[in-house]
Amino acid sequence: MNAPGKPDALSRSLEVIGKDPILRRRMIDECKAIEKGLDYLPDHSIRDEITAPIIDALHAGVGILRKQLSSGLVFDFHYRSKIAREFVMSTPEVPDHVWEPQTTKLLVHLARRSRQVLVGGGYFGDHVLPIARQLAASGGTVHAFELNAEQAEMLRHNAVLNALDNVVVNQLGLWSDDHTELALQGDDSFAFPVSTGGSLPARFNTLTIDTYLQRSAVDRLDLIMLDIEGGELDALRGAEGHLTRPAGEAPNVVFEVHRSYVDWTDGLAQTPIVKHLTTRGYTIHAVRDFQANYDMKGKPVELIPLDTVYLEGPPHGFNLLAVKDLSILRDDLFKICPGVSPKLLVHKSPSLHHPSDGL
Repeated sequence: MNAPGKPDALSRSLEVIGKDPILRRRMIDECKAIEKGLDYLPDHSIRDEITAPIIDALHAGVGILRKQLSSGLVFDFHYRSKIAREFVMSTPEVPDHVWEPQTTKLLVHLARRSRQVLVGGGYFGDHVLPIARQLAASGGTVHAFELNAEQAEMLRHNAVLNALDNVVVNQLGLWSDDHTELALQGDDSFAFPVSTGGSLPARFNTLTIDTYLQRSAVDRLDLIMLDIEGGELDALRGAEGHLTRPAGEAPNVVFEVHRSYVDWTDGLAQTPIVKHLTTRGYTIHAVRDFQANYDMKGKPVELIPLDTVYLEGPPHGFNLLAVKDLSILRDDLFKICPGVSPKLLVHKSPSLHHPSDGL
C-alpha cells in the first residue's frame, strides 16, 4: 500500500498515458462508453464515482488544455475543477457551451437586449465569453470580476484569443462596501471570499457594484450574473442604486444559491438574498440546469416558480433568475415547470430531476 498522499501505481500509469493527446482522447472516449454501458447502482452517478477518478488521473500531468465550442469560441484552461472535467468529457466533442448549458443559453439570450453586463465569478470565461460574443455586435461590454489571479489571467488570455476587446477583467471583490478586505478560502472554482476582520492576511480590496459603475461611467446596467460562492448577497447589497430602479431600467439578475451558504429551511422566499430582491420589485424563478456539460440543444430553459421549487437532497446549489419586467419570460425559450428540482441529474428520479420532455 502506498503512503497517504502519494499516487498509486495505477494513477501514475494513467498520468503517463494522459501526456499523449491521442491516447488521452482514446481513454476519454472509452470512459464515455463505460458510462453508457455500465449497469451501476441506482441513484449513483457513474461519472462522479467511476469515471471521474480515471479522467482526473489522466490529466494530472497535463498543462494548459484547449477546446473549441461549436460557435467558434476557443478556450484555454487548466484542469483543476469539475468544470474542466465536464468540458473535456463533453458529448458531442465540440459542444455549444462549457458549463451549465441552460444558464449559458439564458445569459446569451438576456445579453441580446443588453449593453452593459457585470459578471461576478468570471473564472476562465465559461459564461463571460459567450456573453461577450453576443454583446460585440451591439458594442456592449462585459465587466468581469475574478479573484483567483491565475484564472483572471486566463480569462484575459481567452478574451484576446477570441479577439473580444469588450471584456474588462477586474481582480477586485464585489461587496456591500468599498473598504472591506477579503481573502479567498478553498481551492480554485470552490474558493469563497471571507472578510479578514483583521485576523487573516488581506489579499483583495472590495468595491460595490454601484461604485464600480460610477467610476466606469456606466449609467445603466442591464444584466448581473453572480457565482461567487456565498458572496452574492453582499455583492447585491452594493448594487442598491441599480436594483431599485423601475422595470425596464433595473438589471436582470442571475445568481447562485447554495445550501452551504444559504439556509432555505423555511423556503427560498424567506432567505435574505431572495427577500433582498423581492422587496425591490423582482420576481424570481429557479433555473433548471445541469452543473455539467450536457447537450441541451433545442430544449427550452425550464423555470420553476419560487414557491414550488423542490429542495430536498444533500447540500447543493443552483441558479435563480430575477426580473422586474415579466414580459421577458413570455418567450418561446422559456417553459414554466412547477414542483420539480432545479438540479438536473441523469441518475436521479426522472419526475423530479430530468427535463420535462426527457433526456
